[in-house]
Amino acid sequence: MRIIVCVKRVPDSESRIAKAKDGLSVDTQGVKFVLNPYDEYAVEEALKLKEAAGDGSVSVITLGGEESKETLRTALAMGVDEAVLLKGQPSVDGLGTAEKLAEAIKGREYDLVLFGKQAIDDDNLQVPAMVAELLGLPCATVVTELQVDGGAVTATREVEGGHEIVEFELPGLIAAQKGLNEPRYPSLKGIMQAKKKPLEEVDAGDAESRLEVVEVMNPPVRAAGQIVGEGADAVPELVRKLRDEAKVI
Repeated sequence: MRIIVCVKRVPDSESRIAKAKDGLSVDTQGVKFVLNPYDEYAVEEALKLKEAAGDGSVSVITLGGEESKETLRTALAMGVDEAVLLKGQPSVDGLGTAEKLAEAIKGREYDLVLFGKQAIDDDNLQVPAMVAELLGLPCATVVTELQVDGGAVTATREVEGGHEIVEFELPGLIAAQKGLNEPRYPSLKGIMQAKKKPLEEVDAGDAESRLEVVEVMNPPVRAAGQIVGEGADAVPELVRKLRDEAKVI
């Protein structure tokens, strides 16, 4: 089975994020970047499918600058066979990024394309479905369970209030959700081997953006909590504040 996994370099969720001086972007000074957590589930699932099949290959692709090589090597250390860096910058417009990825995938052999369901930096939840549409592939997003039997795929995906079962024939595209698996940690041996694995570089150019960032704003500061009293005597005051101030009852 030949599997392609699309990944992204994103700020660590534990990093402190601040606005850049231009007010239109994020200040990356001192920010730690990691492999997008949802993409880790996609990489792990690709490796599990390859192992179950007994043969095949797993490739990872990302669109980014030289700094994205670190992200690709993380995937290689997990057990991926080869990596491709599309040299160019992603766009705040998901379609622009999807076009670059689809163009790169189109010229390669594959049975299955895997994504994380979304990137934790922009949370667009757009690119996987857009790539599937551009490639003319059947697609299942937010997938929590996946079975591949020969050329038949059965995917269980989360929907509001329940689950949905999607079935299709390969080739196809899956976007992984938390719960699909438990991603493995790169071993020391895997980290050393990653340095010797193929990492192809392709000049892809920057993704087109049809959107304009007007302003980047910090989230509102949460108001401090209030203690209105203790025990049953505090109930009337609590009810009054919920009704008159919070306006929730």
